[in-house]
Amino acid sequence: MMTRITDLIGIKYPIFQGGMAWVADWHIAAAVSEAGGLGIIGVGGADENWLRDQIKKCREATDKPFGVNLMLMNPRAPEIAKVIAEEKVKVVTTGAGSPEKYMDMWKEAGIIVVPVVAGVALAKRMQQCGADAVIAEGTESGGHIGEATTMTLVPQVADAVSIPVIAAGGIADGRGVAAAFMLGAEGVQCGTVFCACDEVNVHQNYKDMVIKAKDNSTRVTGRSYGHPVRQIRNALSNKYLEMEQSGVTFEELEGLTVGSLRKAVVEGDTKEGTFMAGQIAGLVNEIRPAKVIIESMFEQADKLMGRKLEA
Repeated sequence: MMTRITDLIGIKYPIFQGGMAWVADWHIAAAVSEAGGLGIIGVGGADENWLRDQIKKCREATDKPFGVNLMLMNPRAPEIAKVIAEEKVKVVTTGAGSPEKYMDMWKEAGIIVVPVVAGVALAKRMQQCGADAVIAEGTESGGHIGEATTMTLVPQVADAVSIPVIAAGGIADGRGVAAAFMLGAEGVQCGTVFCACDEVNVHQNYKDMVIKAKDNSTRVTGRSYGHPVRQIRNALSNKYLEMEQSGVTFEELEGLTVGSLRKAVVEGDTKEGTFMAGQIAGLVNEIRPAKVIIESMFEQADKLMGRKLEA
């Protein structure tokens, strides 16, 4: 399944692994890249020293292309952006804003820049700034989200820009891949399905939460303050929503969730952890190797679209 994305990056399958904070370290990034996709190290709230070490370890584990995701709200974003340029990582994806001020530095280093967008206006702006592609992420996704669904967002973005569009949100099997391509995408980004992966370096409880999730297991917190986050429902999310609906301050809500993502990923705290996952978690029913996830996904998509995968 060759597209402009596979040609641009030099990968076998047009699939990105989401840059999930605390979840997407070098272990899963290397595994996805070895399997023919684009593995991504998610910096999240970490610093530039952590990232440099992660890049080193990922390069030791694979000679295939991999990327880094920079969350632009990170207070160390300028330093992290510089490390990405110095290390000449193949691809950088960005979230939570516009990477315009780093674009020239990254392009001079030969880095492929692929921002995540939640609307048409930002997609057009990213193309004008020199982005090589964009990831159109629907509200079905886990973690920080926008409001438009993948079904509505992807075709509108595809019509608005000439650079390749990667669809994200609600994709975990070949049916999602085929649907994304029919909407105008030339690649997909998946996060939740890789949370239930043999190689992902998270607590077993996190994997189990995804495996046990149903179609209605996720909730969105933070909408009233403009910071919506999708996660699997548990005691913490229920308490957050109760407090949010009662009208407490944003600072009080922030205090409730400090360290909660680490509690989920590292400690496996099912009550006080934040288990970010997309609505598609209800379709993820087993833990598999990254290679099996990717190959089965594209074999199914190939059959649905009437194509034959190249050997």
